[in-house]
This record gives sequence, C-alpha cells and structure tokens, in this order.
Amino acid sequence: MKIPTLVLLLFLLIPPPLDRDIIVYAAARRWDFLLSNIGIPAMHMQLLHTDRVLIFDRTDFGKSNISLPAGKCTTMMHDCTAHSVEYDVRSNTVRPLMVLTDVWCSSAAATADGTVVQTGGFRLGNHVVRIYKPCWESSCDWEEIPNGLAEERWYATNHILPDGGMIIIGGRRQFNYEYYPKRPTEKSYNLPFLSETNDPWIENNLYPFVFLNVDGNLFIFANNRAILYDYAKMVVVKSYPTIPGGDPRNYPSTGSAVLLPLKNNTAAEVLLCGGAPKGAYTSARDHGTFLGALNTCGRIRINDPNPQWVMETMPMGRVMGDMVLLPNGNVLIINGAASGTAGWELGRNPVLNPVIYRPDIGPVGSRFEVQNPSTIPRMYHSTALLLRDGRVLIGGSDPHKYYRFTGVLFPTDLSLEAFSPSYLDPTSANLRPKIISPFSQSIIGYEKQLDIQFYIPQGIVGGAAIVVTMLAPSFNTHSFSMNQRLLVLSGGNVTVVGNSTFWIRVVTPVSSNFAPAGYYLLFVVHGDIPSKGIWIQIK
Repeated sequence: MKIPTLVLLLFLLIPPPLDRDIIVYAAARRWDFLLSNIGIPAMHMQLLHTDRVLIFDRTDFGKSNISLPAGKCTTMMHDCTAHSVEYDVRSNTVRPLMVLTDVWCSSAAATADGTVVQTGGFRLGNHVVRIYKPCWESSCDWEEIPNGLAEERWYATNHILPDGGMIIIGGRRQFNYEYYPKRPTEKSYNLPFLSETNDPWIENNLYPFVFLNVDGNLFIFANNRAILYDYAKMVVVKSYPTIPGGDPRNYPSTGSAVLLPLKNNTAAEVLLCGGAPKGAYTSARDHGTFLGALNTCGRIRINDPNPQWVMETMPMGRVMGDMVLLPNGNVLIINGAASGTAGWELGRNPVLNPVIYRPDIGPVGSRFEVQNPSTIPRMYHSTALLLRDGRVLIGGSDPHKYYRFTGVLFPTDLSLEAFSPSYLDPTSANLRPKIISPFSQSIIGYEKQLDIQFYIPQGIVGGAAIVVTMLAPSFNTHSFSMNQRLLVLSGGNVTVVGNSTFWIRVVTPVSSNFAPAGYYLLFVVHGDIPSKGIWIQIK
C-alpha cells in the first residue's frame, strides 16, 4: 500500500527525534554498576509503564537499609524502614515505599491499566492483596486489601487471563487456584495436578511455570511434567511427557522457563532450562553436599498432536538462573549457581557468565553463546528484567534469613547493575532503529493495521530483515518471570520514506489469547539490533 504524498513530504521534512529520556550505558556484553545500595535486596521486581521498577523484599526480618519518609511510619509497623522501593530508570534513583504485611515469596502481575496486583506472602501477609497504581509524580504507594484471597498464597504463580482477570495458581500446601478479582463464589478451585506433582518432603512444584496458550488454555509445568489446562471448564486438555531425565525443575530445584516468541500469531513453544537434580535439596540441607546443577534445556511445541521434549545442553549447569526474553527474540540466561539448590545458604559456585540462547539459529547444540562475566554473585533471591532501552536490570542475592554483610560466603547484596547485550555495542549505533511514530503511550486495538515510521542512520544494511516485536513487562521472582511474553508482529514490506527514514505496516495481535490487554514494549528490530522500545497499550 502506498503512503499518501502529504505524509511522505512531512516525514522528509521532520528530522528523527532525539531520545534523551533514558541513558544507555552501552557496550558489547558489558556490565554497568548502577547503585551500590537501594536499601533492600531485590527479591521481587516488576517493570512499570512509567519506566520505573517496583522492587520489594520481605518485612519480617528487622530493619532494612532505607528509611521511610517522615510521617509514613505507623504503630502497626515493626520498624520505620522501607521494605519496598521504586527505582527510576531515568534518574537512577530510588524512593522508599510502605508495605505493611509480609510480601516474602509472593507473586504479582500487571493488569490492563498498568496497575500491579500483588498477592500473598508469609504469615499475616498470606491472604493479602496489595495494589500499586503507577503514577508520574512519584506520590503513589501500596494499598492493602486484607483477606483479599480465599486461600493462603506463598510461592504461588499469577497470570493475566484473556478476559483481563488474574488467576493465582498453587503455593505451599495449596493444590488449587483462585481468581482476582474474586469470582462470585469467592472460593478456590481444586487442581489435582498440583497434588500429583508434589513431593511431600521437598515439594518441588512451587512457583509453577504458567503460560497462556494461544487457544486460551494454560500450560502449567510443575516438578518434572506439564499439562494444558482449561481453567473455565476445570479439565485437563492435554498431558505432556515427563521431561527427559525426570529431574525436578521448580522451586526449590529452581530452573527457569519462557514461552518462546510467538510468530505470526501461530505456534506456541516453551523452553525450560537448568535446575537441580533429584536429591539435591536434601543433599545440601541435610549433608552439606552440593550436587552439580542441571545443564540441560528442554523445548516442547505445546500444540503439536504428539508433543515431545527436544533436549539441548547448555555450556554450564545452572540453578536459580533467570531467563529474560530480549527484543530480538533471543533468550538471556543469567544469575544463579553451578551447584546446590534454592533455599537458605544451599547454593554454591556462582555462575557469573550469562548465556545467550538463539532459538532459531543453528542446529540443536549450537545455539548458546557465553557472555562476559559479572563480578557480583547473584544467588538465592536474585532478579532480572528487561528495560525499555534494551539493558537487563539485575539485582538481589540474599541467601540468609537476615541481612548479613560479613562473615558469610555470599553476603546480602543491595546493589543494582545492568547487563548490556551485544546489540548495544556503540559500533552498532548507526544500525540501530529509532521509532518516530507512533508515540510512546499510544493505544492500539486487536487485529488492526499499525503503521510504524522509523529511522536508521546508516539505512537498512545488506537486506537485513526488519521485524516488529511486542514484549509484555513481567514480574520476576525466584527465577521465573510471570507473564513474560514476546510477539513478533506480521507485516508487509518496508517502504523508504527518505533521509534514512522508513515505514512498515504490521498487524496487531488477533486476540487477547495472544496478547492479554495491557501495556507492552514495542520494538523495531534491524537484523539483530533492536530500537529502544516505546510503550503501547493494547485494548
């Protein structure tokens, strides 16, 4: 389709915008130290559409290293320090937030309007729902709803559903699920699969890996196997084979998993990597013997008539690793240990080198690329998530029941750092797209044509592919990013506008089964090099 002449003339006259809103500390596979002390270990993190990151720890261990603002402390609180902060990516600063009840080992998700709904936690916090509504003026804070949950939720998993509601699945000694907002019955619903996969001594099915399939059902992986579940009818649609080897992959054996990029609104495939072998938890806890972490990944096409796991071998074993979808469709595997398990002081031999996994490049066994190492061990209670500028924010590591900064193998860590993948190398600056339109915070609909204008200083090189991706911001804790989802939008040919400016028309996701309503980061990718993202909201 041709662009109207007037539009062409306007874009020839308009220079590409200068994007000064986020500083990029960019170099190939580079680490940048951001802050030495945010006051708390980053046990839980959620990216907000305000380019801030909601971070929280736990409240039951004593004072943190950051005070609440004057007037915030109440007689209900154990102390006058903050156990949650908001990190501002632009200014590289944090401000303290007030959370009352214990959020330790809880779960969360962002709703269609960007509100973070956080559920459960420990003891007096296990029935609580907490609401955080992002704001631009830095005045927002937590709101708490006592008895917002039907059941105790500790180590549960949350997922946004196609209708905009949230499902909360599992947790310690909870073989069921419930909804927020509550359904009319205000009760939980039995899920026998969770009791079937529960090890009575170790569990190994906490923080189950949950992904929304393109048919609207839920893929749920717990311990060493998975089902496709129709939550509306409360029936198992499909049972998948046990992952080869039969080793557990969920907490405390703690591998990680992602839904690989959804292309052309079709196939869905899950990638699951790392974890600890059978017996690793009791071996570490009871005998002080730390077994080597698993070095295998499994891929499964969940809608195949006869789905089977395809196994691959990572360059090293890893437990408590985080898997982060990058804008170009690659997967970053970062943080964690080479032996032991999750749990208090049960991990050993930190893995400092991240790994990039390229899902579509090369044959099985050749898709991994080892990256430059960090100098900071990120062990139990570490986190990682993608920022709008393409960096990956890393924080956390507190394998102790209290803050311990000396006299231990892996001290409590209150710092934040950022990892820059190779696509942020300064030598690629002239190849990096810059989105001209639509503007950030634009609203789009389902199955609509979306026109995108972008600028590449050096122009499109060597017939490199141009693709447009949409990434849902995730909630990350305990090596799993809930609601992490990347879509590759179908589109037509690229049209040259002029002055190294281009135009492409893509089609937005066909339904909320593919992309539940909410905020997403939109990227233009030139070859392997993504633009900075812009925020869009799909309704």
